[in-house]
Amino acid sequence: MKYFRVHTSDIAYLTQQPRGIFTTVGKLVDTKTLSEEETAEYWKQREYFEEVLPVPPFYKDGNPDHAITWFKETEDGKYIWNQLGFYRDMCFTYGVKLFKSECSTLPGQIIYEDDFQIAVINQPADLKITTKEI
Repeated sequence: MKYFRVHTSDIAYLTQQPRGIFTTVGKLVDTKTLSEEETAEYWKQREYFEEVLPVPPFYKDGNPDHAITWFKETEDGKYIWNQLGFYRDMCFTYGVKLFKSECSTLPGQIIYEDDFQIAVINQPADLKITTKEI
């Protein structure tokens, strides 16, 4: 199976991995970078994704294992990718470069899995990841 992540080049403090698209746009909201209309749309989009895409339970505890989530390249994973238009648009509008990283082997030890994604720890040092700017 293939897996993919959508992220920036910014390295997250907690995970020491590139910051994912959801967190990136959330930070644009936190810093009041988005307009009022965009911020309102962000909350609408966030509500949608929280209904459709399961939130791994470890996030409630602050991600103590420093897990990284990867989408599965399945119909469900592709569906979510297609629904991320608002998030991509906000990044492009505000000059945030996005990247899509892909791998064809398991990117670490799975600590969570659902129909759309996996969360892993202990990423192998020799993991072959292809990264392209979006």
